[in-house]
This record gives sequence, structure tokens and C-alpha cells, in this order.
Amino acid sequence: MKRIILASASPRRRELLHQIGLEPEIIPSTVEETITSTEPDLVVMELSQQKAEDVASAYRGTDAFVIGADTVVAFNGKILGKPHSTEEAFEMLKDLQGNTHQVYTGVTIINCENGKRETFAERTEVLVYPMEDEEIRAYIATKDPMDKAGAYGIQGQFAAHIQGIRGDYNNVVGLPVGRVYQWLKKM
Repeated sequence: MKRIILASASPRRRELLHQIGLEPEIIPSTVEETITSTEPDLVVMELSQQKAEDVASAYRGTDAFVIGADTVVAFNGKILGKPHSTEEAFEMLKDLQGNTHQVYTGVTIINCENGKRETFAERTEVLVYPMEDEEIRAYIATKDPMDKAGAYGIQGQFAAHIQGIRGDYNNVVGLPVGRVYQWLKKM
């Protein structure tokens, strides 16, 4: 297997790659992200491309694969990023509770040796049980929501509030590793 470089500092993405037997080098992108769309799938694909291209530019002609990824949560057509305050986290979770929302992860994989690339967006629907305000505040008090799109992490304590998903669970965690692996295998 060629060298795998993850253009992200996300510990969740790194763990997911480890889970499928890959040992990525972590070289986070430092590119200033630019968004030209409001459609969640297009936004995450655009951002994943920017991240992957930023890191891959230093490895052109080498035997490396660079993986860039970006994840957003969308509800009623609105993208929910990482909350900037506990009150913003509360509002996000208040909207999500009792409803279905979508998680989109955009992935770009660049083969630095020949320049071939693949960009795609994976979508997973997530249904959250109804929650009392006290439950939302208790979850926010754990500080877990503050660094996560949509103000929650499905793989942690918030799992108690997940009624179901339709699609790839790993996508909600941050990287659809099955689809990533299949593309790498083709190469």
C-alpha cells in the first residue's frame, strides 16, 4: 500500500482509518477555506478538495495518497457547523431533537504519483429522539458538542439520543471509510 496522508487533524477520522487497517500520516491542511455553494453536498466536496489539494501540492510525483474530508450537519436545508457558544449548541440540539437531519461528508482522494483524484459526498440521515431541555443542557455541560458539526458526536454519550440512521454510520462519525477503502483498492 502506498503512503496515506490524511489532510485533517480530526482524531475521529484518524481512528476510522486505523479501524480498517490503514496507518495515515497526519498533515492538516492550512488552506483558508472558501465556500461558493449553499448546497451541503457541494460545500463538503468543495472543502474536501481544497484541503486535499493544499496538502497534495507538496507531494506531487510521490507514491502518496492524500485524503481530504469535511463534514457538515444539515437540517431543513441549513448547514449547522460547529457551535461557537453553549447557547448556539443548545439551539442546534433543540432543532435536531425529535427530527431527522442529514450528515454529509465530502471526501477527496488524490493519487500524488499520477494526479488522479476522486471527489464524492456521502449522505446519512439521522433521527434523534425527542429530548427535554434539561437533557440537552446536561449533554452540553460535557463539552462534547463544542468541537462537532451539529453540536453532537454520535459515537459518544449522545448515542443515547439516536433513534436510528439511514446510511453509513462511519460517515456520521466523520469519514465513510468503506467507500474510501474501495476507491483506494481500485488504485
